[in-house]
Amino acid sequence: MSRLLILMIVFSLLAPPTVAFGTAEKLQAGFIRDGDLWIFHNNEEEQITSTGKVFATPNWSKDGKWLLYQTEAPSEFHKNEQQVEVWAYQIETKQSKKIFYDGYSPSWAPNKHVIAFNNKGILNISDFKKFYNIATGVDDYAWLPDGSGFLLSSAGVLRPDGWSSASLFKKKVNDQYEDIVLFGGVNHFFTLPKEIGIGEKQIIAVYARDFSYSPSNKWISFIVSPTASWSMDSNMLCIISSNGKDFEVLDEVILGVGKPKWAPFSETLAFIAGGGRIVFGFKDKDLKIREMPVSGTYTPPNFADLDFDWVNDKMIVTSRIEEREWSNDFSEHPLPSLYSINIETNQQVDITKPPKGYGDYQPQIFRPEEKLVWLRGTSITDQDRTLWIANPDGTEASELLKNVDAIEIYQGE
Repeated sequence: MSRLLILMIVFSLLAPPTVAFGTAEKLQAGFIRDGDLWIFHNNEEEQITSTGKVFATPNWSKDGKWLLYQTEAPSEFHKNEQQVEVWAYQIETKQSKKIFYDGYSPSWAPNKHVIAFNNKGILNISDFKKFYNIATGVDDYAWLPDGSGFLLSSAGVLRPDGWSSASLFKKKVNDQYEDIVLFGGVNHFFTLPKEIGIGEKQIIAVYARDFSYSPSNKWISFIVSPTASWSMDSNMLCIISSNGKDFEVLDEVILGVGKPKWAPFSETLAFIAGGGRIVFGFKDKDLKIREMPVSGTYTPPNFADLDFDWVNDKMIVTSRIEEREWSNDFSEHPLPSLYSINIETNQQVDITKPPKGYGDYQPQIFRPEEKLVWLRGTSITDQDRTLWIANPDGTEASELLKNVDAIEIYQGE
């Protein structure tokens, strides 16, 4: 055997697996580490901010050229108070641009570089040159799928006869932003009943938030919440048709576990059902599927699911734990591993085996390469976790990033 051939064999054995390495080169992500924004692209990490004040999950523009993020800073107008600034980072120029001095719930238009955000109940949009007032009395919003306007919600108010319920509106927006009227110009879409629920579990319908369109845009899922303190324990997942004619309450949910998600290409909604905040116990959190018009439950007895993602229309990966009462001693908390679920056959397989003292959380599918990524940490509140990448069945797993709090992966257009 020639010396060159021997060297080639040795180097091939020492090199990392080509599948994971190749996928990491294509993966582009924004993540939070120690309160700062970082990006991972071209198989390298790059720190963007150095304030230690960045929070919440960053948000990619549709084309992956900009990354939207929020950071805390001293208020420009109120002494000894903080403001939440909205910023956008351009990948190509490596420049950050301040979009607004104090806003929340920022999001990209689905078809252009325009940012919407809420400021004290006023919905605004920015085209990077200036910002424009769009609507008032807005509690939450979502862009219409074609970017032509917004689905808006206004919160209920406390009146002498009790709480009124949340209402939904649609407002169209053309490119002449300066011509948009702040008051009016909306079409009423739906008003929720004063109380909604499943069986004996009823809540007052004060807030409607977290809107998400199905792949065909025929259905919209959203979460209805009562007052702020009550919403920690009980909310209702609802769906409504895009014409506002068909409305249904699906199940009770809480805000501290994985958000409901539509399958990539079908009218199938997955969610984790069950009331009661996590501090009341790691229990009664069941992964369910609603495929219009039937539904099913996939969490076995004595287990609870924390978060999940769709692999494809027939497969789900979930972060699952054994049920257990809450303990203030975090070493007593159950630690999850990842399971794959075939929703047609209900075949369920444990696909990760984290080492003792660690659990696997927040699974996501990197769709362009059909790879599974997740965070591995010591507890559900750990903010110093590692990002892992593998095939959807858990094989060829490797560690990719250290010390990650929150991460958003760019999925492509």
